[in-house]
Amino acid sequence: MASVPEIKIVRSESLGHRSEVSSPEAKLGMRVEDLWDEQKPQLSPDEKLNACFESIPVSAFPLSSDSQEDIEIRSDTSLAEAVETLSKLKVLSAPVVDVDAPEDASWIDRYIGIVQFPGIVVWLLHQLDPTSPRSPAVAGSNGTSHDFSAHILDNGDDPAVTSGNFFEVLTSSELYKNTKKENSFLTMLLLLSKYKMKSIPVVDLGEAKIENIITQSGVIHMLAECVGLHWFEDWGVKTLSEVGLPIMSKDHIIKIYEDEPVLQAFKLMRRKRIAGIPVVERKSEKPVGNISLRDVHFLLTAPEIYHDYRSITTKNFLVAVREHLEKRGDTSAPILSGVIACTKNHTLKELILMLDAEKIHRLYVVDDSGNLEGLITLRDIIARLVYEPPGYFGDFFDGVIPLPQNYRV
Repeated sequence: MASVPEIKIVRSESLGHRSEVSSPEAKLGMRVEDLWDEQKPQLSPDEKLNACFESIPVSAFPLSSDSQEDIEIRSDTSLAEAVETLSKLKVLSAPVVDVDAPEDASWIDRYIGIVQFPGIVVWLLHQLDPTSPRSPAVAGSNGTSHDFSAHILDNGDDPAVTSGNFFEVLTSSELYKNTKKENSFLTMLLLLSKYKMKSIPVVDLGEAKIENIITQSGVIHMLAECVGLHWFEDWGVKTLSEVGLPIMSKDHIIKIYEDEPVLQAFKLMRRKRIAGIPVVERKSEKPVGNISLRDVHFLLTAPEIYHDYRSITTKNFLVAVREHLEKRGDTSAPILSGVIACTKNHTLKELILMLDAEKIHRLYVVDDSGNLEGLITLRDIIARLVYEPPGYFGDFFDGVIPLPQNYRV
């Protein structure tokens, strides 16, 4: 029987390096390099980076895999069809097209929003829960069609919406309507970090169509391809302690014990609006595994797990998923990586290379004994790359997103 892997600490010697072949992301990094060399010498490194990213249009960002497939979900798609489509194509999100929009509609009227695959699955499990007051309204697994927009996109407290009620406010605003190809990298990076958006649609106004979807993980991959460039090395050599990470301490980490039901883990992620949760030992409080929101699909796609999904513990879920993937010969799933951790002495460069190599969205910070000290997300790292100049967004975000006191970007 498979076992839960031990904590894997980031090791410099195990990290890969940028390939000699120039990728689109590396070419973008070299463009930043050229701009870096042109900046005024009296500017600080942070000011230089901000100026560089403000000079690059967001259209320069390489197309994501989602965009290359030209994936769109119709608003009248059934939940079963949406789950099957996103799962088959191995994408986590896709724009939803309003089938009732006229042919000459602008892009803001053509799209309802962006739906996330994990959000659909968690919502379905919530409806199937006997304790849910809305469970009778769902037909279960017989494929009965339900109006996609009514059940998912219009549900303001559901994680399937990119940013809940904020997304509705943002898409009706002048700022969002004008977030088109001419906007800068700096705008995009600030929205993905300080303003907590997980993905940004890039719109071709001429075609009234979403041309690209930029994600936090896409930005991390771009940074990983910039290893060796002067601007990246100058920034990436900083340790976590030097840049004030981790922001979230161990006392504020939402965790789940290894003997608790895995369904509780997904419910916690849904309720707390987080993308992952550490599995810890009850006695030692040491992390023994990690479950992300995207892992919820194993509850539906792995028959040996689905029949017991209401009672299977988090530890047994991790073991069962490992066995399921091993039988299928799949060794690339992020859940197989176990707990990937770092210390406060690791550099931003080391974290970026590990996050990109393992295709994960968070790293846990541990002490020398393996005790949990904090966690770092993709957003935390992007937030250390740029800062918001005074008055950059005007007063648009005032009152839209309440930020915690003493929040540092």
